[in-house]
Amino acid sequence: MAQKFRAARSDEERQARLQSILSAALDAFAEKGLGASRLEDIATRAAIAKGTIYLYFPSKQAVFEELIRTSIVLPVDSLRTELLAQDLSAQTVFGLLSHWVRNEFLGTDREIIARLILSEVGRFPEIAAFCHRELVHPVMEFLKQIAQRACERGEFGSNVLVRFPQLAVASVLVAITWNDLFQDVEPLDLGAMIESHLDLLQRAMRSDL
Repeated sequence: MAQKFRAARSDEERQARLQSILSAALDAFAEKGLGASRLEDIATRAAIAKGTIYLYFPSKQAVFEELIRTSIVLPVDSLRTELLAQDLSAQTVFGLLSHWVRNEFLGTDREIIARLILSEVGRFPEIAAFCHRELVHPVMEFLKQIAQRACERGEFGSNVLVRFPQLAVASVLVAITWNDLFQDVEPLDLGAMIESHLDLLQRAMRSDL
């Protein structure tokens, strides 16, 4: 029993250490950028020995990919699975997506990570490939499914969103960029902007227009 308890506690300790490293990494990447940050910087911020971090991650790239996976990919995968499992209208799905972006993305660590992806990953082809494989492609396929289902039901009279699902996330990219560059000088209600964009997009897709 004592041995099992110790193993469980070790797992908890490992998870706590892992979260500490990821938190330190996010701080370092946000402050210095992905290119200028080093594993040694992350270890210092996490208050661990320089060599300890290599027990968890072999490279800076692996750290950033884990940040993306745990903070964005897994929650988005869970949301996709939940929405696809229900027989919901496109309007309801887009409304729930807007709600998630407003409450679970904007102003959170997820937005910081997304900003880093947009600004930094062009210089890291392997991370770009990871983002496309694990996040972008699945989200685009999900949006295609929702749009295709809406077309088949007569909710949409156009297949534009089936062909170009990127249109559905365009306002999120604008929000990230605006928040990073201009929000201090010209504040916008970014959540409302995203909701308005999706509403306009759906109106344009409907067969009764």
